[in-house]
Formats: sequence, C-alpha cells, structure tokens
Amino acid sequence: MGQVGFIGLGVMGAPMARHLSGKGNDVTVYNRTASKAEAWVVANGGWSAESPRVTAQEADFVFTCVGNDDDLRSVVLGPDGALAGMAPGAILVDHTTASADVAREIAAAAAAVGVGFVDAPVSGGQAGAETGSLTVMCGCDDLLVFRKAKTMIMGYAKACELMGGAGSGQLTKMVNQICIAGIVQGLAEAINFAQHAGLTVDKVVETIGKGAAQSWQMDNRAITMSRGEFDFGFAVEWMRKDLGICLDEANRNGARLPVTALVDQFYAQVVARGGKRWDTSSLMHLLAND
Repeated sequence: MGQVGFIGLGVMGAPMARHLSGKGNDVTVYNRTASKAEAWVVANGGWSAESPRVTAQEADFVFTCVGNDDDLRSVVLGPDGALAGMAPGAILVDHTTASADVAREIAAAAAAVGVGFVDAPVSGGQAGAETGSLTVMCGCDDLLVFRKAKTMIMGYAKACELMGGAGSGQLTKMVNQICIAGIVQGLAEAINFAQHAGLTVDKVVETIGKGAAQSWQMDNRAITMSRGEFDFGFAVEWMRKDLGICLDEANRNGARLPVTALVDQFYAQVVARGGKRWDTSSLMHLLAND
C-alpha cells in the first residue's frame, strides 16, 4: 500500500486506478476533464486534484495513461507537470502508447530530479483493464525501480515484463500492434472468403480455432466481424496513431513493414467511411461493402 497519483481516467486509466484503490492505496486522480475525476472519486473514493503537479505531491508512485506524445509531455513536464510535484525516490509509470523517443525524453527528465521512470504500455484493451488482466511491457534503466513498480502494476495485470532500457516497452508495444494489424486483415479476408464460399462462419471458426489458425482476434472478433458489428472495442483512430508510431520508428531503424503500411491505408479508408470510432476489426467492412 502507498500514496498513488493517477493521471488520465479514460477507458483504460479509470479501471486501472480503481484496481489500485481497491488494493488499499490512497489514490489521488487528475483528468483534463475535471468532471471525470470527480465522478471517479464519487465511485471509488480518494481525491481529485487540480493539476498533475498537485496529483503527484507526496505520491510514492505516479501513473499516467493519456493519448499521445504531446499529451504525455503536457502532464509530466513543465511547472504544472507531475515531475514538478514528485519527490526524489518516487517512481513515475507511464501506460500511454507513445513513441520510444518520448519515453527516453521523460526518463532523462525524471532522472534529473531523482525520480524513477518506467515506460509501460499495455495490451488487453478495455476488457483487460476492467478485469485486471492486462499484459504490460516495460522499459526501465534501473532494475530496482522496475521491481518496485511491478509490485503495483500486478494489481491490474496478468503479466509484467522488463524488455530493456527506457523506450523498450514502447518498442515492444509497436511489435504488438504490427502483429495485430496483420492478423486482423488476414482474419477479415478469411471470413469474407468463407462467406463467399457458402460456409457457415460460426462453424468454420469453431473448427479452425482449435488449430494453427487460432488467435485472440479469432476468439474474440470473428463472429462479430461476420455480422458486421464494429461499434465497440479499440478505436480505429487510436490504431492509426499506433501504426503511425510503428512506421515512423521503422523509417528510423530500417525495418521493412509493407503489410503494416498497407493495413494503415485500409484503416484510413475505414475512417473515410465514418468509422474512426469503430473497433479495429472493422477492416471487414471494406471487404463486405466493396
């Protein structure tokens, strides 16, 4: 148990903060839309603060879960940022899916004031956050800092691994998103093929899902894809943000991502059809409606 600050109460951050509170920690929260922080306190207890800096004061651990690189800088750096309120020896854990560059930038800023830092993007979606079964991939320059952070992270995770130094968590999340992009496109094409072949998709999925074709996407999205249901899950606009990070990093490190680039273009077409808030499985929409 400890003093915890949590910054960013979206669909991921709010349940993660709730798990921390449920473990007996004293939690102070901040959200850019203050009404969300106030509602969280009504539901879960704790306190809401007027700025990231105040949220971080007296905290042993501060967690952030915001939208992108610029959002992360805005809540961590500067006179009202979390680092301005954190004491030496405290630990900052960032769950934002962001670039490896910003992770290294925050790590350096944290080290300059004696604060530990872990970049810790997650996989498992809103359902994983709600049930406390996320997978967390971490980058950290100090093994002791990571071990301390892990004791808190496991309050809402089923797995938490150190992948390397600062930025390595974000790089691993990029690998995760590259895998998902290819799998979802393949699954969409497979379901579309099954439908055109006159097969019963439910039965096909039940059968091949017991073999080498099995995946999380097949288990959790195949049936809704076949029914054209996409109004839930991980939004296309966020996946495009993530894939943009992957493609930018690949341009720097020389990796070739031809399928990822193509799938990103497909997602752009989904957005053009009004689907920016649809689940990533909406790649199926392009095949079913061409």
